[in-house]
Amino acid sequence: MARKPIVGGNWKCNPATASSLPELVSNFDGCAAYLDKCDVYVCPSNLHVALVAPQNCNFGGCGAYTGEMAVDQVKDMGMDTVLIGHSERRGEFGLPTPAESNALMATKLAYILEHGLSCVFCIGEPLPIREQGIDAVLAECVSQLEDIVPILKGLEDKSRVVIAYEPVWAIGTGVTASPEQAQETHKAIRDWIAGAVDQKTADEIRIQYGGSANAANAPDLSAMPDIDGFLVGGASMKAEFVDIVAAIAK
Repeated sequence: MARKPIVGGNWKCNPATASSLPELVSNFDGCAAYLDKCDVYVCPSNLHVALVAPQNCNFGGCGAYTGEMAVDQVKDMGMDTVLIGHSERRGEFGLPTPAESNALMATKLAYILEHGLSCVFCIGEPLPIREQGIDAVLAECVSQLEDIVPILKGLEDKSRVVIAYEPVWAIGTGVTASPEQAQETHKAIRDWIAGAVDQKTADEIRIQYGGSANAANAPDLSAMPDIDGFLVGGASMKAEFVDIVAAIAK
């Protein structure tokens, strides 16, 4: 079965002013022409989430969880997808903030799916691990996926979980994995899923690439058979976002 490409924009903690939102949203206008061939989403900051898919959620619903967002609230706002596990929440802020654990990510994923939403599940490796080669990269990615194997085994509609592979060393640095590097990693992840979960899941689950994707590198990355789309950072706040969608839609 052909996997429908999916491209997401992650605005992270931007923009500084709500007055900038109309211009940012307008960058997505041209995507309408490609929605029959490519799914598109955008994750704004928490303060702007009501206007546009959230970058995070909590793990237990409404209640005494100060500073968190519950899936019940997300659903009530009319949204159907949550992004979790971004490297910046897994300890890559460069600050002594607690890293969100693999066990917590599995708990959140189960919670999101149980409430009928879909999830973009981020994984990836820092530069020291990339420098050790593909086996080390796969081992790091597997360590972030092992806890969700039972969840994937029990999930009937595999399209409800999207894996966003992010080489941490390429996020916001302007450095991008080569198409061959990205393909090698995506295929290794897919092959591992085939063995750890089942072949159906491996064939159907979508794996996005999320390391400084832009209009210039999207066509070559899109040509790789195991790259099913992009999780776009800085370029998602520019007019070129539609060109990235167009590249993978083709």
